[in-house]
Amino acid sequence: MTYEELLTNIALTNEQVIVMTAENRALVRNLPPLLGKRFIDTGITEQTMIGAAAGLALRGRRPIVHALAAFLTMRAFEFVRTDVGIPALPVKLSGFIPGFLSDANGPTHQAIEDVAIMRDIPNMTVFAPADEDDLIQMLQQIWESPQPAYVRINTRKSGYSHAPFELGKAEVISSGHDVTLLTYGLLFEQALIAMHMLQREGLSVGLINMRSLKPVDEQAILQAAAGSELLVTVEDHFLTGGLYSIVAEVLLKHQTTARVLPMALNERWFKPALLPDVLQYEGFTGKQIAETILGYQTQYQQPDILKPQFAE
Repeated sequence: MTYEELLTNIALTNEQVIVMTAENRALVRNLPPLLGKRFIDTGITEQTMIGAAAGLALRGRRPIVHALAAFLTMRAFEFVRTDVGIPALPVKLSGFIPGFLSDANGPTHQAIEDVAIMRDIPNMTVFAPADEDDLIQMLQQIWESPQPAYVRINTRKSGYSHAPFELGKAEVISSGHDVTLLTYGLLFEQALIAMHMLQREGLSVGLINMRSLKPVDEQAILQAAAGSELLVTVEDHFLTGGLYSIVAEVLLKHQTTARVLPMALNERWFKPALLPDVLQYEGFTGKQIAETILGYQTQYQQPDILKPQFAE
């Protein structure tokens, strides 16, 4: 099932669902003739769209709105905060091409601070599916929730079959006492590759798909910190405000600590290119993630582990 098929099924069985877009129809091309007046395109006016969605929600509707993630979270920020977040209205925000998924776009179109922005809004929930299978697992519960929600839309196919979704819970892929990788969204696929490469080097490796970033699964983070020598956060987001910050907040809240290696963008935008080239240039391929972890292990923790030269 695709995003559009799921949304179509839900919209046709629930007349309270309103589909809206700010002239971004990539995910909903076939819905206008099916929904009629319940499909609203406001044009390139993200602020107007959010204001209208809030008004509809006040009247009992369930708006699901679509725009480029960068504009949905930044251009419309005040409207999301004031009109949706503060009154806790059930407006669902579908952010298209977040993070590295905007690959060939420049800084103006890159949403790499969106998690930080959205999770700071009162009552807002934040989700980042790993791929299309994860997205479909998650969306029905998110859309049925009475809370506002921001979803980093990811329709890429990875071939991985995910566990059923539960709001506020992470998906624990594996546990490991040497290293645990915590990630979300697009980079889950690369983290999975890195996990297998590190396991072949004899390391005990855990992998957690955080998928729900607000509310976050604190117990999954605490258990990983207690059971692993090293936590590695992997995200296509700024270092500040994303998963690395979330992990730090959770550890401090519970008066504990851990050795944490963050892999994120440190106050800079990524170089636009095709996605495989972006991953390679920025150091986020599975091979590069594994090499970074082993290099860190060699330097700081286990000098007996030599950094291998992985085959291409």
